[in-house]
Amino acid sequence: MKQPVVLSIRGRQRYADQDPEIIELITDGTMEYAGGGWNITYEESALTGLEGVTTTFRVEPGKVLLTRTGALNSHMVFQEGVEHDSLYQMPFGALMITVKATSVFYDIVPDGGVIDLIYQIHIEHSEAGEIDYHLDIRAKEPEKA
Repeated sequence: MKQPVVLSIRGRQRYADQDPEIIELITDGTMEYAGGGWNITYEESALTGLEGVTTTFRVEPGKVLLTRTGALNSHMVFQEGVEHDSLYQMPFGALMITVKATSVFYDIVPDGGVIDLIYQIHIEHSEAGEIDYHLDIRAKEPEKA
């Protein structure tokens, strides 16, 4: 059963010699235990530059999968120390990206939890930088009548 949650998301992207870009977002989403893992889903917004995209983090033993569908389609797999290739499909074309997680941590329980990812990203086989994601997941309080 899908449970409403509040997600606090903090992303930091570091590219070459540029200052880190930080995005912080608090949004509503859902959380569901299915098929031996957790699905945490939310709708992106204009703040993230991904309006019209649904993002799902799938937490399974030993890995986290990130799937985006809608105006942009991608599927990334994060396993510590393992490289994974993914096609990043956007309205104007597609890019081949490779992600290699240097740190994957999650602690999910029925009323919330946390996901921390640190990974390197290569776009079309060229190093693009490092990204850190921190998701704090909290069960949404029932609205009082």
